[in-house]
Formats: sequence, structure tokens, C-alpha cells
Amino acid sequence: MSTALLQTTYFGPVQWYQKLNRFDQCVIEQYDSYQKQTYRNRCVIATANGIQALTVPVEHDANDQKVKDLRISDHNQWRRVHWNALQSAYSESPFFDYYADDIRPFFEKKYVFLIDFNEAIRQKMCELLDIQPTVNYTTEYLSGVSHQVSGISHQPSAIVDYRDVIHAKHPQPDPDFEPKSYWQVFRHKHGFLSNLSILDLLFCMGPESVFYL
Repeated sequence: MSTALLQTTYFGPVQWYQKLNRFDQCVIEQYDSYQKQTYRNRCVIATANGIQALTVPVEHDANDQKVKDLRISDHNQWRRVHWNALQSAYSESPFFDYYADDIRPFFEKKYVFLIDFNEAIRQKMCELLDIQPTVNYTTEYLSGVSHQVSGISHQPSAIVDYRDVIHAKHPQPDPDFEPKSYWQVFRHKHGFLSNLSILDLLFCMGPESVFYL
């Protein structure tokens, strides 16, 4: 049984959802230490001015804080800012209006913990993409030894670790991911921009999105 080990993501990139679709099961790490500028609390979209990163502010201290303990901050009315950015970027896309009622509630309801917010997003995205991945969460930080994950024993050789491979700032090579070109709103200005947030694929390609995974 193939298993992908992933970070939690905020409207994660196409590459992340590809793993959910292709592996027998995925395990999401929740005992890793928080780092800035990662997909844990950031997504990337295409706008008229190019790529834009949308970041969920979190409350964290200087200590070695675990991702599972991160609380979402209400700083700078980020929910309104993110939703307005999505409307501006994708209102002319073929499927924005079709999915808007599914996506808007994530910018209206307040979640306490980032991990819970991201999981709710993941479930909704999988529903809209029509994929049914098997997803578990770690019960301890996974390193180079055998682990127990949600009651299932895994050997290291059975796990493909994508925690540092799928990275917002410093991605590592992934021979299993070859970005496929698809229609984008501002492609005439910027060319095709690969591996953006799953929202870009969904708003642009709608029900056909699953074929790109």
C-alpha cells in the first residue's frame, strides 16, 4: 500500500491534491514545527498583476510550536481580503459562480485552529473534485523509524515523504509531478502558471479538474 506523507495546507497546490488522488492513502503531519512561508497557511493564486500569495495569519510564539496547536488570528480582516482577492482574480473564470457558494463560507465562519480549518477545506475540495482519498493524521512526528498512524503500522519504505518536497518557497524535485497546461484567466498576460492553488484549477476547469490530477 502506497502512502504519501504531507503537510497540512490552506487551499493547497495542485501537486498536493494530486497526491491525495493517486496514493492509496495519505498521512498529514500535525506534529511538525511551524515555519513561515509554507503552504500550511498560504495559497497562491493568479491575478491580473501576476502571482499573489494569500496568507492566513496565525498566533505563534518563539518556541517550537507544533502545527496542531496553531490558532488562527483575526488580524487585518484577512477573511474579507482573501475573498475579495479571489473574486477579483476569478470572477471572469468559467466556474467561479458555480462554486462560489461552496467556497465563501470558509471566509465567513471562524475556526480556532489552523489544522481544523485546513481539514474542513480539504474535505470540501475533495467533494468538489469528486475524489475520495483515505486520509489520516499523525499521532507523533514521523521521522526515520516505523510509526503508528491512526492505528495502522507503516514501515519507512512504504511512505513517500512530501513534507519538504511540496514547499511554497523552496520546492524539491518531484519526478511524479508534471504540471499540465490548462486554460487560465490571465494566461494571455502571464503565460501558463503551474501548480497554483487548487482553487485556480477548480474555477478554471470545473468538473474536468479531476482529470488533471
